[in-house]
Amino acid sequence: MINSVKLIFSLLIVFASGSVHAQKKKEAGGLSGLKQQAVKDIDSRYLQYKDIALAIWEHAELGYKEVKSSTLLQKVLSENGFTVEAGVAGIPTAFVATYGSGQPVIGILAEFDALPGLSQQAIPEKSPAPGRSSGHGCGHNLFGTASVAAGIELKQLIDQYKWKGTIKVYGTPAEEGGSGKVYMVREGLFKGVDAVIHWHPGDENAVWLEGALANKSAKFRFYGTASHASSAPDKGRSALDGVEAMNNMVNMMREHIPSSARIHYVITQGGKAPNVVPEFAEVYYYSRHPNREIVKDIFDRIAKAAEGAALGTGTRTDHEIVGGTHDILLNKSLAEVMHKNMVLVGGVSYSAEEQEFARKLQAGFGFAAPPVSDAGIIKPYDRPLPESIGSTDVGDVSWNVPTVGMAAATWVPGTPAHSWQAVACGGTEIGTKGMMVAAKAMTLTAIDLFNDPAMLKKAMIEFELARGENFQYTPLLGDRKPALNYRD
Repeated sequence: MINSVKLIFSLLIVFASGSVHAQKKKEAGGLSGLKQQAVKDIDSRYLQYKDIALAIWEHAELGYKEVKSSTLLQKVLSENGFTVEAGVAGIPTAFVATYGSGQPVIGILAEFDALPGLSQQAIPEKSPAPGRSSGHGCGHNLFGTASVAAGIELKQLIDQYKWKGTIKVYGTPAEEGGSGKVYMVREGLFKGVDAVIHWHPGDENAVWLEGALANKSAKFRFYGTASHASSAPDKGRSALDGVEAMNNMVNMMREHIPSSARIHYVITQGGKAPNVVPEFAEVYYYSRHPNREIVKDIFDRIAKAAEGAALGTGTRTDHEIVGGTHDILLNKSLAEVMHKNMVLVGGVSYSAEEQEFARKLQAGFGFAAPPVSDAGIIKPYDRPLPESIGSTDVGDVSWNVPTVGMAAATWVPGTPAHSWQAVACGGTEIGTKGMMVAAKAMTLTAIDLFNDPAMLKKAMIEFELARGENFQYTPLLGDRKPALNYRD
């Protein structure tokens, strides 16, 4: 407790001494007028940002393969005066774009990877896009573009008003299972950052107050002996039997894990022909829970099931850790600031044509959907919160830097993430309008942080107390190199 008090006192001294500089508001309207200017500036570039988002939507590149998408965002930032360091943390598509100097240092996260098997045209009926097997079912084409838009506007303000401080836009690949940000955190790329801002596409507008599930994933591989399945079955040992035996044991294990845990798997390879005993098979597993220590325990039990399955089927097994992410450490001090700015920005307004699109999309849900007009609402700060159900590598960032996030209605209300409906919305102005809500809200939040040292001071004290004085960050994926081929 004494050390915690000393830490807080030290933080107060640092901030009071001016390491985080209050900015002089030179415009006539004060901070309110500056925010109005920022919103107007971002709106004036809507068509440019829309084109960028739709180009990335067309690329629909999978994790660690986002060459075109990453290059496009880097090009836009570079053309707007940012210094871009590409290929960071051993990841060809990761980058850090920097502008300004000194404190405060504000980071903005930008994602851009798509999901496999979600090809879809930008229409309200299920219809895969010709020549494309993947799709932006989580809206990361919008995510990266809005973050770049916010970074560019903040750069303009730094220039115009001669602010002290630095803006960093982090190009973070492979959020969908590849844990790209974890490698960037491990590499020390967030050291010296005072706060990180992020957002995520969704079907509502709300500051992020929910947690996230810690997650550890791996590919379990089984090696058997091939033989003719009919004339010499006794000579073979089926790797697929090993996978199926493992799956059976893990499925029985579900009865004996905490109810808030989640386990998912997909068989990625199961053999090539029914008349050949498979000599190789592979299954890809996720384990999740709000507590990362429980995640580790569950994962270890899954690994033991694999060992038992191999023993029982006369096969051999090993596994490769693919990803691992922390839960999210929320920062309510920053969340309050972001929520106030979301209220200033407002939600999404649909045209008559977009309302018709939305109703057609909702008709195919198979469940009751919220009113289309909900896209225009900012959810209240004190709303009832659901349980944490998803995972994100933003969690690892949040345990190293005070972090705040939000969701914007880029999808028709009621649209599930990772669905063809989400892909369809992301290729229309329903998606790009919501993207602009995020760009504006993140910009206004950063304006507050640049101009009021007390906000960052309060957030940092909350962050340090929440982590605890003995906290030591350890990545759940260990010291492995980036899993650049995890989608292969």
